Amino acid sequence: MKIAIASDHAGFQLKKIIIEYLKNLGYEVMDLGTNSDKKPVDYPDFSAKVAKAVINKKAERGILICGSGVGASVTANKFKGIKAAICHDSYSARQGVEHDDMNILCMGGRIIGSELAKDIVSNFVNAVFSNEERHLRRLNKIKKIEGK
Repeated sequence: MKIAIASDHAGFQLKKIIIEYLKNLGYEVMDLGTNSDKKPVDYPDFSAKVAKAVINKKAERGILICGSGVGASVTANKFKGIKAAICHDSYSARQGVEHDDMNILCMGGRIIGSELAKDIVSNFVNAVFSNEERHLRRLNKIKKIEGK
């Protein structure tokens, strides 16, 4: 699985840890920036890069890290076809994929530590959408809302 990842300056340190973790697990990782925590940058720019990579099928899933995870999530969800969510626990990361077909995981680099983040990422990348009728029905309702 190819995973696109990006952060703003506030998520940069956690992003470096997660990239190394994913590579050690054998995943192909597309690092879409930022490349430093020394200069403030704007999370919408990096959220857009990951969302576009997922939409254009350059990556199967994405991970965004900003200070809280909120801005990254808000931005990513503006793109049609993106289902991004902030997850600061392992259950939500797994269930978000299994039930809601979540394709971008958002985390707050100022909120969670690296070991919890690794567990969350593991649950996200190992989860598979269930394709159960009730989940498909709900996703179709979301697509109708998205189309308005």
